[in-house]
Amino acid sequence: MPSDSPMIPFDDALRIALERVRPMGTERVPLSEAPGRVLAEDVSADRDVPPFDKSAMDGYACRRTDLGAPLRVVEIIPAGAMPRMPVGSGECAKIMTGAPVPAGADTVFKVEESQVQGDQRVRFIATETLPHIIPRGEDFSAGDRLLAAGLVLRPDHVAVLATAGVSTPRVTRRPRVGIVATGDELVEPHETPGPAQIRNSNSYQLHAQVRAAGGDPTYYGIARDRREALDEIFTRAARESDVLLFSGGVSQGDFDFVPEVMRAHGVEILFDRVRIKPGKPSTFGVGPDFYCFGMPGNPVSTFVIFEVLVRPFLRAMAGLPLETDEWSARLDAPIERKKDERDEWLPVRRTGDGGVVPVPYHGSAHFLALARADGLTMVPAGTRHVERGTEIRVRSLPT
Repeated sequence: MPSDSPMIPFDDALRIALERVRPMGTERVPLSEAPGRVLAEDVSADRDVPPFDKSAMDGYACRRTDLGAPLRVVEIIPAGAMPRMPVGSGECAKIMTGAPVPAGADTVFKVEESQVQGDQRVRFIATETLPHIIPRGEDFSAGDRLLAAGLVLRPDHVAVLATAGVSTPRVTRRPRVGIVATGDELVEPHETPGPAQIRNSNSYQLHAQVRAAGGDPTYYGIARDRREALDEIFTRAARESDVLLFSGGVSQGDFDFVPEVMRAHGVEILFDRVRIKPGKPSTFGVGPDFYCFGMPGNPVSTFVIFEVLVRPFLRAMAGLPLETDEWSARLDAPIERKKDERDEWLPVRRTGDGGVVPVPYHGSAHFLALARADGLTMVPAGTRHVERGTEIRVRSLPT
C-alpha cells in the first residue's frame, strides 16, 4: 500500500526513535558475561586490599636494624599461610611473594641479596635495600567505592568485581531483539535456491550486528509473502522481544505487509520514509511493550539502516554510550553521484597511507562491496561531487 507519509530527514528519524527509548530493567550475570555490560549499581570494597601487610618479593622478612648481622630463620611463610610467630632481634622468616609479613618485621630483602650461612642462618649481602612490603589497604580500604553505576564494564573491571567479592554483578538488561526476514524469494543459507530465489543473508547479518551493538538476538525465520504468515511470526516474536527487526516487506509493493501487520498489533508507526540512501522506506513504530523497525530487503540497505539508526537505539536501551568509531581520512579518488536529494552512505577502503577511496559499488543489493570496505562515508544531500583530497569522516564497520 503506497505511503502518504512525508519523507523526513534522517536526523529527525533518529531523534524520534531515541526520544521513545524506555530504559531496560536490570539483571545479575556471572563475571564471565560482565564485559561490555553496563553496571547498574555502585560497587564498594568489602575489605582492605591488600588485607594485610604483604611481601612484594621472595626473600627474608626481618628488622631493618638487623641487616648487618647473621639472622636465624625461624620459619618459612608461603603465600596463603599466616605467620606462626613474630620476628625478634637477630631473627628472620623466609617469605614468599604475596605472603603476610610477620609481626616485628619492617623489611624484606630479596633472595638475590642473601647468603645462606649454615643451617637455618642467612645474611644480607647487599649494601642497601627497599622495604619491599606492601602495606594493608594500599590499593583500597573497606567501604571505598570502587566502581560507579553506569560504567561500561571492561575486562580489567572484572578483576575489581572479583576482588570485591561481587560474583554476579547487577547490570542493565540487554534488549531482546527478534529478527524476521520476509519474502517468498528467500531460502536459508544451507538450501539450494530455486530459479527465482536467493539465500537469506540479511537475518544472519542482522544477528551479528545486534550482538555487536549489545543486544540479545533471536532469529524467527522467514515470513512468506502472505499476511497470515507474517502475522503468525509477528505474534510470537512480539511476545518474546523488546525490539522487532524486519528486513523486507516495508516498501510499496503488492506483498509488502509489514506496516499493515504492525498496525494490526497495536503499533503506532512514527515514520516510514527517511531521506537517506540506501534505506528510504525505513519504518519505525512503538507497540504496547515492544518496538518495531522495518528495513528494506536489499542487504546494503539493511546493513546501513541498522548501523545508523537501529544500533544507536539499541545502545540507548542498554544504557551504552552512543558514540561511533569514526576517523578522518583524505579522499584519494573523487566521489560522483547522479542524484543528490538524499544523504547517501557509501563504502570506502583504506589506501594504506592515510587515505581512502570509494569501493566499486553497484547499489543497495551489492553486499560484496561492504565486505571489501573498511568503512562508510556519508555524502550529504545537495552534494553530487566530492573532490579528491577532501578530508572526509569515515565510520568503521562493526567487528
